[in-house]
Amino acid sequence: MATLLAPLDLASAPQIERVRAGRRHRTRRRVIAMSALGVLLLALIAAMLMLGNTIYPPSDVLAVMFGQQVQGATFTVGTLRIPRMIIAVLAGIAFGVAGATFQTMLRNPLASPDVIGITSGASAAAILSLIVLGWSHGATSALSLAAGVITALAISLAARGGTSTGGRLILIGIGIGAMLDSVVSFLIVRANVYDVLVAARWLTGSLNGSRMEDVPTLGIAVAILVPIVLFLSRDLSALELGDASATALGVKVDRTRILLVVAAVALACFATATTGPIAFVSFLAGPIAARLVGPGTPVILPAALTGACLVLAADLIGQFAFGTKFPVGVITGILGAPYLIYLLIRTSRRGGSS
Repeated sequence: MATLLAPLDLASAPQIERVRAGRRHRTRRRVIAMSALGVLLLALIAAMLMLGNTIYPPSDVLAVMFGQQVQGATFTVGTLRIPRMIIAVLAGIAFGVAGATFQTMLRNPLASPDVIGITSGASAAAILSLIVLGWSHGATSALSLAAGVITALAISLAARGGTSTGGRLILIGIGIGAMLDSVVSFLIVRANVYDVLVAARWLTGSLNGSRMEDVPTLGIAVAILVPIVLFLSRDLSALELGDASATALGVKVDRTRILLVVAAVALACFATATTGPIAFVSFLAGPIAARLVGPGTPVILPAALTGACLVLAADLIGQFAFGTKFPVGVITGILGAPYLIYLLIRTSRRGGSS
């Protein structure tokens, strides 16, 4: 018996070592990528707090953050820049996690909330609230959240059945999103000039006018929903293999999918209700994070950091890179549109994806 087992042991030893080496390589790459994203995020936060019409040194910024009074900096940094920075980070995390969750679960890089129409539902409700109903900011946020959830439910119900649920959901979502965008256009055409300006600024996706009062709602949503997605990230990775494989691995597919969809939709809608639909952050964060950490590695946390970095970087570019200041959504739209076109061309050439 020992003689028969010896060749098997000798043959498997190099394979086991290769598996271990691959694991070590993936872990090392993930640590390096996460560290780089963390350093970049801190650098962007520092730049957002220090740069502006008046440039403040780090000492003044830190003094304001610790509650000290600094002439000029107390208002500029404390009232204007800190809320803008916090909302940018929180919205980036929310959009990034929501996009990566949908893309992983549906195994398609096109399956992000902004592409499949979920944020269009939130946007249509917000515009209705702002320029027709005249509701307050809090009521607008609540209506936007509810509309995003209803839109996601409608898309999911319409996409049920068939052999390619992911592909059906994306196509149906794009169609519903186009209809909702038409509703938004109609409402803007019928609105007065002042309301059009408010709606246009919101629809573009902007951090202008960020207030500390907006931070708690978005912050609580991120603090509750992101840990839920992270807790389910192992099951999410199993879902990427398909329902049958996930079930064989012990994943309760229906329950897990419902929890992930609700968490991801809520994250996208809370962020949209606060900043407007910042284009393509959900769409870009997951693929960029996946490229950085490499294949076979959980992507939710890297996507959260990538989303925050994207929003901060785009806002800084919009503020300082041109003679005119542009909202953050304009910059992310310029960055994301070419990648969307590339993916659509690639998907059509290979006959779609499930």
